[in-house]
Amino acid sequence: MNIIIAPSTAQIEIKGSKFISHLVLMSDFEGLQDKLRRQHPKSRHVVYAYRYLNDFDQVVENSSDDGEPKGSAGVPALNVLRGNDLIGCAVLIVRYFGGVKLGVGGLVRAYTDATKATIVESNMKKYEKLDTISYISSYKDIEHIEHLLKRHDIKDIQKSFADNVIWQIAATSKQIDAFKNDAGRMIDEVPNL
Repeated sequence: MNIIIAPSTAQIEIKGSKFISHLVLMSDFEGLQDKLRRQHPKSRHVVYAYRYLNDFDQVVENSSDDGEPKGSAGVPALNVLRGNDLIGCAVLIVRYFGGVKLGVGGLVRAYTDATKATIVESNMKKYEKLDTISYISSYKDIEHIEHLLKRHDIKDIQKSFADNVIWQIAATSKQIDAFKNDAGRMIDEVPNL
């Protein structure tokens, strides 16, 4: 499975119709269809498709034709996401009608090509499941622990301060094992808070 690193946009034109595709992280999806409608008030359709993993590591996916003939827009976009094994993202495609009807087959090709165009513009990486651990350390070890986290490329870090420093990190199991090995006695693992 693959994930995108950052959003991307692409535009194609077919027989006068303009297709503007936006590939975004799933966290940016909610409300984006309405925002794109406001940004493009003369557009006819804002089609979408998305795929993400739920809490049970199952792929959840959905699509919308947004008024295009059934199965001619959202499903072709979804099929491109599936074909690229993308998760954790959504594609939204704004269509401006160019005066020439494309027919169902033409729409399928257009929405497929629009989705492919934005994927070509994107940066992807292989998906790795993140585990979360919590641990405590003394104040005197903060700098050393931060150095170790940076060395192991662990970026999802939360810390709070009480009698000790309470850390919560999310990283791959390989990163966590390497970090814990290097940190040794500076940290004590605690149940996730």
